[in-house]
Amino acid sequence: MAQLNVGDASFEVADGVRLVLALEDSGVDILHRCGGYAGCTTCRVRFSEGEPDEMRDAERERLESRDLLGEVRLSCQILTDGTMAVEPLMTVSSTEFDDPGDRPTDDMTP
Repeated sequence: MAQLNVGDASFEVADGVRLVLALEDSGVDILHRCGGYAGCTTCRVRFSEGEPDEMRDAERERLESRDLLGEVRLSCQILTDGTMAVEPLMTVSSTEFDDPGDRPTDDMTP
């Protein structure tokens, strides 16, 4: 099991779950406007613990194109593992959106 720490809250989730889904399913307010395809960067998070060393090509390319590489990570492109402490940076409640976006699939895309 993985442990997610978000602010003062902690959640146990299965290992290998897309981080964006683990957060949303735990009741954490987070956007994912493109549906988990590393296209919009609205699912961005900042790690204070447990940031994975590996990065998928889609995440790297999108973050580089937005000058965000090294600043944030895309939760739609990360699988849960171990203890992870994250801060969602874009949320439904802090934007004009009424919902987080289409639910990403369980499988990693693209």
